[in-house]
Amino acid sequence: MSLEKGGQITKSERFEIIHHLVENYSIYKLCLIAGVSRYGYYKWKKRLSRPLTKEEKRNQEMALLLREKYFEEKGRQGYRQLTTYLRDHHDLFVNYKRVRRLLNKMGLHARQRRKKIRHYDQESYFAPNLLKRNFKTDYPNDKLCIDITYVYAGSKRYYLCAIIDLFNKEIIAYHLSDKNDTELVLDTLKKADKKRDLKCATLHSDQGHQFTSHKYKNTLIGYQIVRSMSRRGNCWDNAPIESFFSHYKTEGLWLDRPRTLQQLVESTDEYMEFYNQRRYQKKLGYQSPKEFSKSVSN
Repeated sequence: MSLEKGGQITKSERFEIIHHLVENYSIYKLCLIAGVSRYGYYKWKKRLSRPLTKEEKRNQEMALLLREKYFEEKGRQGYRQLTTYLRDHHDLFVNYKRVRRLLNKMGLHARQRRKKIRHYDQESYFAPNLLKRNFKTDYPNDKLCIDITYVYAGSKRYYLCAIIDLFNKEIIAYHLSDKNDTELVLDTLKKADKKRDLKCATLHSDQGHQFTSHKYKNTLIGYQIVRSMSRRGNCWDNAPIESFFSHYKTEGLWLDRPRTLQQLVESTDEYMEFYNQRRYQKKLGYQSPKEFSKSVSN
């Protein structure tokens, strides 16, 4: 049995189904099929005859809000982010454990990220690891990370290049292409340069062939951007952008499952807007990247 929108059916919903069928079928058999106990059913039935307590009514109201928001955001927000949502949008100040309990009761869980294995190509124009996993900065446009990941539209593979600002974890530029080459990276840099003053910024990448090319190196010199590069085969040295790609695929791409390039572009644009504007992050004090920037500037 499953819910209309994909979540597992809850015990309360099973009891309710049994309650509607009990006149025509044996309670014992119904409970056996539903995987619940008769004691649990009678306990649930007893609660129906008494009025709800103030606390139960509050839980019921919160559960409705959580369920609506969960499906609105395609299951991308976990219990901590939904706790922030209740606080900011409905003035409901509750402990995140309570929210988690309500979500578990409804069988609603945030999408889990998958790990991926990266393969590195050998090139010649390397740069020192200036960040050394120090991903914190007090200034925008100070430390940036760039990387490429592959995505699919139907059976066709495309490549997404993105740049993240480590100040507020905002994606400042991204570009899709059907080719995994240096031009993809340069097009992304052009978009970033139009939006931000990147002079003297440190741009960190892995040792992929696009980032060790002569053209990439000279382009950064032209922009007056400082190159930084991960150690060979060490994805943790570029963890922020790797983490973002994992969120992007789990919370966006794998939910929308685009079949065409146009659908892929629309799905990516929608997720980028969600991520920058509405995705609460614990490290930002449960604010979105844009909200964090505004709060700091004020």
